[in-house]
Amino acid sequence: QVQLVESGGGLAQAGGSLRLSCAASGRTFSNYNMGWFRQASGKEREFVALISRNGGTVYGADSVKGRFTISRDNAKNTIDLQMNSLKSEDTAVYYCAAGGTIYNVLDQKAYDYWGQGTQVTVSS
Repeated sequence: QVQLVESGGGLAQAGGSLRLSCAASGRTFSNYNMGWFRQASGKEREFVALISRNGGTVYGADSVKGRFTISRDNAKNTIDLQMNSLKSEDTAVYYCAAGGTIYNVLDQKAYDYWGQGTQVTVSS
């Protein structure tokens, strides 16, 4: 089992920044690709970003490229999502997830563990 706890959500103004963190406990963190997903009210959950086990490969959704950066620290068992130039459409509950595959980052069924989520609200 892997337990994931997100933090860092909150309210930001459009054009501002927030940094989300996800702390993992349980099985060996470095064995897992890690991803961020988000779900806006009334919409399906969607992929945001993925980082590979050793941090050497990252993927981001087109909607966040150039604005969001995913990173990980295997010594601390954490991943972060730095979100800059926030837009109102970034408003959502953000989830971190462990597992996934770099060959199909959109495949949510490939993720084995999910956090409870943290709310991000961007005001325009």
